[in-house]
Amino acid sequence: MRIVISEFISLDGVVQAPGGADEDRDGGFAHGGWSHPFFDPEVVGGAFAESLATAEGLLFGRRTWQTMAAAWPDRAGDPFADRMNSLPKYVVSDTLGDDKLTWNNTTRIPGADAVARIRALRATEGGDLAVMGSPTLVRTLLSEGLADELRLIVMPVLLGSGKTIFPEDGGLRTLELISTTTSPAGVNVCVYRPAAG
Repeated sequence: MRIVISEFISLDGVVQAPGGADEDRDGGFAHGGWSHPFFDPEVVGGAFAESLATAEGLLFGRRTWQTMAAAWPDRAGDPFADRMNSLPKYVVSDTLGDDKLTWNNTTRIPGADAVARIRALRATEGGDLAVMGSPTLVRTLLSEGLADELRLIVMPVLLGSGKTIFPEDGGLRTLELISTTTSPAGVNVCVYRPAAG
């Protein structure tokens, strides 16, 4: 399976709380919902629909999984929601008990086993394992060389501070730009893959 990461990201690299004011206030973050003015169904929505179309599983960190699990099960009847709800889901968490995995088809991966279990999933035959949000998990995936594709939905906004997905370990990681699509609102959907060699 390929691991495909899709992220709303500001020009200054922030991915925290793009969806809503109360999504993630860690560190006093006050700009929740910052992606809304730039969303359009064709380019931005299309980037996520395309990602989901080739997915055979979803991989989340705990906080993102909890946000999604609270939102998507109630949206049955919408093709995107139906696909989200039907796919196998994996959540990396040490704090969620199995009794809390209320979103159907969810399997918990303990944090200590995450890298090994994700490597094993990636080694299986199948389509993509899609990752959305989950900045802590994404940092780990990038650090461990487990990301096969990075889809950055770059919004024309500076947020000043907040969570990022990029490792801070001093490692050099070269990516190849596969495609760029620009929306009327100035959003760039950039698809990157690790450079060969």
